[in-house]
Amino acid sequence: METILIIEDDAKLAGLLEAYLSKYGFRTVAAKDFDSVLEAFLDSGADLVLLDVNLPKYDGYYWCRQIRSRSLCPILFISARDSGMDQVMALENGADDYITKPFHYEVVLAKIRSQLRRVYGSYAQQPEERTVRSGQLTLYPERFAIQHGELTSELTQKESVLLEALMLKEGRVVSRERLLDLMWEDQHFIDDNTLNVYITRVRKKLKELNADNAVETVRGAGYRLNVAGAS
Repeated sequence: METILIIEDDAKLAGLLEAYLSKYGFRTVAAKDFDSVLEAFLDSGADLVLLDVNLPKYDGYYWCRQIRSRSLCPILFISARDSGMDQVMALENGADDYITKPFHYEVVLAKIRSQLRRVYGSYAQQPEERTVRSGQLTLYPERFAIQHGELTSELTQKESVLLEALMLKEGRVVSRERLLDLMWEDQHFIDDNTLNVYITRVRKKLKELNADNAVETVRGAGYRLNVAGAS
């Protein structure tokens, strides 16, 4: 059962799309918090996204770029903005198709099925899973897992982002500001102690994998991954 994430701030339209697509065997999830669309996408496990252009705070083009930076899943815009430039912007920001409102639900369904066949069908080219490696540490960012030797531990999305940043710069210092930028879109609303909490969680998980002391604190600068120094 494929999952369709609906990012549409018109609650009535989102509900109608959910009801219609559910009749055809799709699992549907409607975004509720339009300040945390990327988190909603990651939590939903969506196979395809229906995305409006006009959204609160950030527009659909912004969220399309954010989703595309983490996934190759199909993104279909649904919008009342029907100018050619809007469609060009959607495609240039990573969308796969653009449907103008008002639309026929049958057309939306047909386009969804077409995109799912293209990306997930038997003839689709399946990209290899992305991995990040540092010594015996292997991070699987797409499924939020970290492996050390034969041991594996699950991560949260933010723990995965934190570890990836450190692993990509192994042996070099990553500043607190850089980590905050990567983990939170607007760090002005994040308590300074929050990053410390995530560093502690990551260290605990690495310890469970027999990779103690891999994350070093560089006082006044940030953090550094030292896999060679892990025990």
